[in-house]
Amino acid sequence: MNTVSSSARTLWPASRAGAVLTVNLSAIAENYRYLKSRLGKTACAAVVKADAYGLGVAQVAPVLEKAGAEHFFVAHVDEGLALRPFLSPHTSVTVLHGPRPDAAEVCVRNNLRPVLNSLEQVAVLRDLAAKMDKPLDVAIQLDTGMSRFGLSEADIHKLVASPELLKGLFVSLVMSHLACADTPQNPANTMQRERFEAYARILPQAALSLSASSGIFLGPQFHFDLVRPGAALYGVAPQNEGDNPLKPVVGLQAHILQIRHLSKGDRVGYGLTWQAHGPCRVATIATGYADGFARAGAAAGCAWYKGYRLPILGRISMDSMTVDLSAVPEGLLEEDSMVELLNESYGVDAVAKAEGTIGYEVLTSLGRRYHRVYAAAA
Repeated sequence: MNTVSSSARTLWPASRAGAVLTVNLSAIAENYRYLKSRLGKTACAAVVKADAYGLGVAQVAPVLEKAGAEHFFVAHVDEGLALRPFLSPHTSVTVLHGPRPDAAEVCVRNNLRPVLNSLEQVAVLRDLAAKMDKPLDVAIQLDTGMSRFGLSEADIHKLVASPELLKGLFVSLVMSHLACADTPQNPANTMQRERFEAYARILPQAALSLSASSGIFLGPQFHFDLVRPGAALYGVAPQNEGDNPLKPVVGLQAHILQIRHLSKGDRVGYGLTWQAHGPCRVATIATGYADGFARAGAAAGCAWYKGYRLPILGRISMDSMTVDLSAVPEGLLEEDSMVELLNESYGVDAVAKAEGTIGYEVLTSLGRRYHRVYAAAA
């Protein structure tokens, strides 16, 4: 494996940055191919919203296309505009939120397919099709129980009763989203699938898509024509139980800024919430909550050095945190050495568990102050 620093995302050089974030592009490609291998004839899209979950869409999207992805999903129109230059013209880019009224024309003129989530959005695109005097390619999202995005049951029946509402629109995809796919035994999964199938039967025929990352693992009956993995591409565990079959994608090493020896009774951090029970060695490292490590649950978190676990002590600060070095032999670690905050065995899901959140949030919260290294197969 070789590593390449990218000026597009390397905001600070290694000589000045407090920490180094490594993104394994080969692992992303392998994760995509693994997911695709589970699908048979179902198409496997790639969700690259939020700058490829914070990892850099300019670097990630071409790797996914080379691995076989032909369909890409983003959340906002401007994400689609930013993505287009990094993909081949024949790929499809779909905007999950659909365009706001003033953004609709920009969306379709740049070959971005809008997802229509309401009858109001349907009307905006219908009017635009009339103005442009050509049919417009759109996707329609259905609310099957999550009460977040999509046409309600009443909206769906209005479309069925009044087909002219879709005049000038070519509906190439009908989609919905599972609320509980990460818990396979939840009956809501089957309920949503059955609703989706019932709605699809009465709507214009189109490709169907219900599952994102976790839904892929619910089985073929949830796959339909296209699936939309996002976080799974980046190594986040798709289910709450069992082993994670996906390869870890990110590593993070932070520099030690200072090492000090504490005595019994000495306290650490804002609020002085941690107290030494005896002599110990601690290190302040150059990563804090501005870099994606939340204060909540910090006491359960840790860093690592050559297999030694370094518990986080006290509250995480904006730009730093303090860890316990007592288990590491004296002299093995010095100032400016680097400790690991994310590695192959302690990834974003482990950090999320300590913080009481999910791997998605940890991944997308990693800050922009890291030196970034993109690793690819030699």
